[in-house]
Amino acid sequence: MFNKERWDEILEALNANRFRTVLTAFGVFWGIFILVILLALTNGLKNGVQSDFGDFATNTIFMWTQRTSMPYQGFTKGRNFNFKLSDVALLKEKFPQLRYVSPRNQLGGYRGSNNVTRGDKTGAFNVYGDEPDYINQEPLDMLQGRFLSQSDIEQERKVAVVGTDVIKSLYDYGEDPIGSYLKINGINFMVIGVVKKTSSQGDSQEDANTIYIPFSTFGKAFNFGDVVSWMALTAVDQVPITEIKPMIMKEMRAAHKVHPNDERAIGHFDLAEQFQRITGLFSILSFVGYFVGALVLMSGVIGISNIMLIVVKERTKEIGIRRAIGATPKEIRAQVLQESMVLTLISGMAGISFAAGVIWVMNSVLDALGSVDNFANPSVGMGVLFIALAILVISGLLAGMIPATRATQMKPVDALRMD
Repeated sequence: MFNKERWDEILEALNANRFRTVLTAFGVFWGIFILVILLALTNGLKNGVQSDFGDFATNTIFMWTQRTSMPYQGFTKGRNFNFKLSDVALLKEKFPQLRYVSPRNQLGGYRGSNNVTRGDKTGAFNVYGDEPDYINQEPLDMLQGRFLSQSDIEQERKVAVVGTDVIKSLYDYGEDPIGSYLKINGINFMVIGVVKKTSSQGDSQEDANTIYIPFSTFGKAFNFGDVVSWMALTAVDQVPITEIKPMIMKEMRAAHKVHPNDERAIGHFDLAEQFQRITGLFSILSFVGYFVGALVLMSGVIGISNIMLIVVKERTKEIGIRRAIGATPKEIRAQVLQESMVLTLISGMAGISFAAGVIWVMNSVLDALGSVDNFANPSVGMGVLFIALAILVISGLLAGMIPATRATQMKPVDALRMD
């Protein structure tokens, strides 16, 4: 129940020595400010790193063949072998947990020799043979036209989807590329789409200098046959790809007569594992943020507790008079605890408000600067604010507990005798 007299006493006590009150409150203010800012910065780093993955299907591994490191079934050590289209069919059949199995081949590269021409313009570009599902595994933003389709694969169409720098190199400014033709190693392909990679993973210049053509067309046009250079495998969301990876590797080693213990024969990059490591790192950083903020806040709470002990000592005679005229220990304890909690909550809420202002300024600066590597949208959720409020309430109770207990232990007669 609201008690105006008690609140008047609390305000009078806090105003009695304003400078001391402000210095005492600053410890809690600074502690809660540090806690919120550290968590906001951690979220900013997390958001920035996760945005680098863009729309990458993170439950994915990339797999390719390497030289064998062990002899097996009459084959010598150091043997080369290749994945085949039959391996793609085998994986789809054996592992229903796989959502996408995308074979890939590659030709040339923008750092290599010129392999693409259009009229009198030439360029060196990465040319990939892909299937339609690959756009679900790598973040590609369609700027114009469309991506590869299943009918392109089945009919082995000579069509191409090009990156933005291919347009800059081979087309005049403002020229529409859709429906035009370019030659890849002397073979005509019609441009059906323009893409831009939405993730900052990898070499962005190389990504922009990329051409995608149907996998089936690639095999025939460039004499790859049914060879698969590497595969991108994505599992369904309910099944971590890392869990079924050993079984996939075992199946591929058996299919190509590779020793079961030859770990080097099949190379792979586990994107899911890397993503989990990053997620775990930010969980640790969040814990550090809470830990450091709590330590700083604890120093402020100790300061409030010490000041409240001084206040209780200064008001010993007052407490004695109140006890003498009938105030119960419970009322005295409630008075001291309420003063402690008011001081803690006011300073803590001020710290949260100041931290919110700093976060707003940071986001405004980021908006003005544009994209910043590995850092985006520093913020804290409502859950963090509720945790902060809970910490403040508990801190206020802890700060006032010892002084309140000391106040109730005084005998009225002894308290009245003190000067």
